[in-house]
Amino acid sequence: MKTVLSGIQPTGNLHLGNYLGSIRNWIDLQSTHRCIFGVMNLHAITLPQDPKELQKNVLDAAAIYLACGLDPKKSTIFVQSDVAEHAELAWVLGTLTPMGWLNRMTQFKEKSADGEQLGLYAYPVLMAADILLYHADLVPVGEDQKQHLELTRDIAGAFNRRFGKEYFKLPEPMILQGVKRIMSLQDGAKKMSKSDESDLSRINLTDAPEEILKKIKKAKTDSLSSVSYDEARPEIYNLLNIFSAASGKTPQAIAQEYETSGYGKFKNDLAESLIEKLRAIQENLIRFKQNESYIKQVLSDGKKSAQEIAAKTRKEVFEIVGLN
Repeated sequence: MKTVLSGIQPTGNLHLGNYLGSIRNWIDLQSTHRCIFGVMNLHAITLPQDPKELQKNVLDAAAIYLACGLDPKKSTIFVQSDVAEHAELAWVLGTLTPMGWLNRMTQFKEKSADGEQLGLYAYPVLMAADILLYHADLVPVGEDQKQHLELTRDIAGAFNRRFGKEYFKLPEPMILQGVKRIMSLQDGAKKMSKSDESDLSRINLTDAPEEILKKIKKAKTDSLSSVSYDEARPEIYNLLNIFSAASGKTPQAIAQEYETSGYGKFKNDLAESLIEKLRAIQENLIRFKQNESYIKQVLSDGKKSAQEIAAKTRKEVFEIVGLN
């Protein structure tokens, strides 16, 4: 059985893009793969975080994982900082990573506009450690993460060559078919993001029905009156992809159905479809948040499972490198 590793940063409310682009696609993998899903809080602190808020966000992220359908009996669900081997392996791998490789990483260039810092620069090395620590075979990735996985493969190859031993396998990207990137409701050229200053740009998984309706009604469209599935119309294209994911219909069929109906009816029906899609998740979320001790137990059990693998990798890597 192949190992799949993925995770999301706990930086506030997880949103529709997180669910449709990542979490939803993890559910079926639990029956066919060895799944390890992290709450990646070490990555989160590359941006300023309120310590108490960060702790709350970790528990909230775990609750959302469970509410969406991740099963701790089938998957390992853990908090990244609970497993010290992530940081230790990142240091070892960092000593093998040329700065030129990191200079090419586009996300660092995008995110360092407000000031460069070492953590953000070394972020891809920690991500490589996350993956290689568990000898993951497959990593579900979107277009914006493919460069990081390529770097992970480069770093694994550099380690193997340096020590003349094929220790790390080169993880493969898991490209999920039919998954469209979910974009901002206010700018079809930007990915839906937790860090966007405008809450109108995203549908949070915790948004009440009236909030979802308001955000969809305020979602940006364009000056054309018809609805068509056309990448040259990024805002409508995005809304149709969201509608498709919520309803199970193809975006082309939805575009044809609403072609001449006007944006009012289209948006109202899209909101209703989203509200219904998120209803079960939100009901589950209320139930899990009322049982914080259960969430903590899931994370404690996940920590033990993750550490069992991570400790073995650390021991073997330290022996190869000469640190034991």
